[in-house]
Amino acid sequence: METKVGSFIQTFTNRGKKDIFTQTQGRLTRMYSGLLILFLIFFIALVYIVLHVVILNNQERELQSLVNEEASFIENYLIKNNQKNLQGMDDQEVVFAGVNQYFYYVVNSNGEIMMGNESDRGVRPNLLRLINGSFQNEREIRKETVHVEMNANGRGMKGEFHPREAPQDIRLIIGSQSIYNNGQFIGKLYVGKDITFTYQLFRSLLMILIAIGIIFLGLAIYMSMIMSKRAMVPISGAFTRQREFVADASHELRTPLSVLLSSIDAIEMTIEPQKSDMVGKILTNMRQEVKRMTHLVGDLLTLARSDSNTIQLSLETFDFHPQAERAIDSVRPLAAAKQISLHLNSPASLITIGDPQRLSQLLYILLDNAIKYTPNGGEVRLSLTIVGQQLCISVQDTGIGIKEEDYQRIFERFYRSDKSRSRQMGGHGLGLSIAKWIVETHKGKIKVTSELGKGSTFMIHIPQVF
Repeated sequence: METKVGSFIQTFTNRGKKDIFTQTQGRLTRMYSGLLILFLIFFIALVYIVLHVVILNNQERELQSLVNEEASFIENYLIKNNQKNLQGMDDQEVVFAGVNQYFYYVVNSNGEIMMGNESDRGVRPNLLRLINGSFQNEREIRKETVHVEMNANGRGMKGEFHPREAPQDIRLIIGSQSIYNNGQFIGKLYVGKDITFTYQLFRSLLMILIAIGIIFLGLAIYMSMIMSKRAMVPISGAFTRQREFVADASHELRTPLSVLLSSIDAIEMTIEPQKSDMVGKILTNMRQEVKRMTHLVGDLLTLARSDSNTIQLSLETFDFHPQAERAIDSVRPLAAAKQISLHLNSPASLITIGDPQRLSQLLYILLDNAIKYTPNGGEVRLSLTIVGQQLCISVQDTGIGIKEEDYQRIFERFYRSDKSRSRQMGGHGLGLSIAKWIVETHKGKIKVTSELGKGSTFMIHIPQVF
């Protein structure tokens, strides 16, 4: 029973169809958005790195300035009070607390603390391990991390020092400077500054930059779509005019070619048999060329209409076996001229869903192509079957074969792997393009396997659920 699908046909033909312009516009969109995203990533990384370096350098300069001031203050205090060492000065307010200052120590040559204080007395052993033997150069600035446990009873320094209320990792920058009194080494001053908030600021800044980047990512994709769409306008217009020209020219050429063919037939009928040897040959050649031109014009018109989506599929449920037999019969004279044996492997009844006319055209194209490239005395086999919910078509020949690098290119328009041989065989490079179009409009797939000198096999799978 035939079931014709009406208004669904156009939707079926266009649904999911991605023409060359859609694909090109997609590539342009990806290229534009990729460039904008790369620029955005570079900008975010540059801003983050610059701010990171500038802020940390500023913190290190402040710490170095603080170390210099406190070292000078201690040296001036010793000179002013005529003291040779720091004994008895631990309780004197000789070192002032700077902003976010975490600790200060004055350590003698034996690594013993002569005076100092810290935010949390419990971290003193960790701090001593950090400073003893760590500083190799004078006025060196180091970055360290100290883990601080909860200690609500920790003794704090005057000013900015406060005990920690919860365990955490403290990020410190530590500066040092030697203290001298009249040329005599007294000890080494170490000052640590808490920059934990700075690193928290860096994390917040990074999150803000990432959020801004995500927003601009969407804008970049949107702008890329607009830019690619505008870039495709002149190209699409030029292609449309070219496609219309090909379609109009092909349509207009069909009538004069038909007239020429009819005129040749009429001339042949008026020639006397005994005087027609040379003229007959000329007319035979003319007829062959006119038929070849008619075939080429028909193929061009089919492709032009397929590009403009003006060809609609007429989906029906029908028996494909008689169609296959008629396709075999139509190419049998071509095969007989080259002593090529044709074989059809198909169930007696093969109920199929599709466009009968286009599927018959598909069989004719594949059979004609197989016969064309199969040497005399070869074999061509057509196999049809239903596997699951797919119509499987296989056309196998014992021809010259196809190079593996040409597997995809043979479906391109006007492509010939061997141009001189193709011209001799009368091919114009459009048949397989039309075959691929027919398969794809049926939501199917076509592929080829081949071995040079042994033959090729074209395999088509067309779904039977629409």
